[in-house]
Amino acid sequence: MLKAVVFDLDGTLAHTDPIHFQVWQTLLAPHGHSVDQVFYDRFISGRLNPDIVRDLLPQFSVDEGIAFSADKEAEFRALAANQLQRMPGLTDFLHHIEHQGYAIALVTNAPRPNTEFMLKTLALSNIFEPVIIADDLPRGKPDPLPYQTALDQLELQPSEALVFEDSPTGVKAAVAAGIPTIGVTSTHSDATLCDFGALFTIPDFTDSRLLTYITKQVLA
Repeated sequence: MLKAVVFDLDGTLAHTDPIHFQVWQTLLAPHGHSVDQVFYDRFISGRLNPDIVRDLLPQFSVDEGIAFSADKEAEFRALAANQLQRMPGLTDFLHHIEHQGYAIALVTNAPRPNTEFMLKTLALSNIFEPVIIADDLPRGKPDPLPYQTALDQLELQPSEALVFEDSPTGVKAAVAAGIPTIGVTSTHSDATLCDFGALFTIPDFTDSRLLTYITKQVLA
């Protein structure tokens, strides 16, 4: 029986990828990288900053990589401050699952300053418990550890949770943790997310299949 709904952050609660794309494009250009959508999807989308910097800017020292990542995220927050909006249908969907008594958790690869900034900007700071931030763990997505950590803190089995994810990295992590996962096609196609194990995909939280699916889990 379903007992918890677990959300990714970027691309799931809000459509942030266009902002991240713009910032990465600007900051990587002086280092010889031309960031188009194919490049972004392959090397950046859904990944942790240290991994991105290590692969794309191997000439950087550890300290230089940390500083670059911090600058990138500060620029993201500056641009996002007046652009962030909840994904369509999210407000009503959260009200529904909260009314049904489900636990509501968050699992993200975003750094803590971004997570706190986004939740505050979206007026969602008090909705999620627990909030699992990959930077606090030995491994982030696509490793299943962040989702396993959420299950441990919720004291639930994988079959008792449902995940929403928008990236192959996130879907892979949730599926590897054994949790049924619905893809959100804000950043990747239905085919891509289903190839990584999503049960099905939705464009946003207005999709009528969501409540049908959840009702079936209650009755199962």
